Amino acid sequence: MHDVTFLITITRRADAEEFIRFFGRYGVSVLYSAVCHGTARLKTLSLLGLEQTEKSIHFAMVTQALAKKLTQKLSTEMQIDLPDRGIAVAVPVSSLGGATTMNFFLDGQPTEGEEAAQVQTNYELIVVVSQIGYSEMVMDAARSAGAGGGTVIHAKGTGANRAQQFFGVSLADEKEMIFIVAGAGKKKDIMRAIMQGAGAHTKAHALCFSIPVSQSAGFKLIDEESKA
Repeated sequence: MHDVTFLITITRRADAEEFIRFFGRYGVSVLYSAVCHGTARLKTLSLLGLEQTEKSIHFAMVTQALAKKLTQKLSTEMQIDLPDRGIAVAVPVSSLGGATTMNFFLDGQPTEGEEAAQVQTNYELIVVVSQIGYSEMVMDAARSAGAGGGTVIHAKGTGANRAQQFFGVSLADEKEMIFIVAGAGKKKDIMRAIMQGAGAHTKAHALCFSIPVSQSAGFKLIDEESKA
């Protein structure tokens, strides 16, 4: 496993520029941002003191050492643990497309070598790809197994012909990608519920996979609520 992680930060859209400047101060020069929206129900939002707001999602490749530093600074400097401020997760990158790719994304960040130590994780990032317009079907299934909220990004697929052969029906190119952060112990139940309630046999035609989270920030209130 490379000494590289994929850092995903979700914030209120109104705070996007503030977080972009934050990443710039810590040497993250290659950052991709997109608009998205949350799926948390009003009851859950009220319980956690959150608001229903438009979101921004930011993607960056960073070393594991920088990911650890950034998640700490997101908590202390950006106060990401405050209600409705945001969340961040870092997932290990297993391979990269050569030295040129690594040099471009890291832009001078010092690495510790080709291989990185195996990390222990309390969270998993579940990624669901479904037909557009069915994110609530996906989230209803996920919530039935204990998931909280998710974040939805609209995307365009390029494998419509392959999908038609696989599912036996004509599918739209437009897709929804739903990101759900869940406790490692709940991951299998949530993914099973999604495939049963919104899988290939439904109109959502959802597919899902999970990635271990190596670093995280912004889950303090959720952790405290789970313990309570």
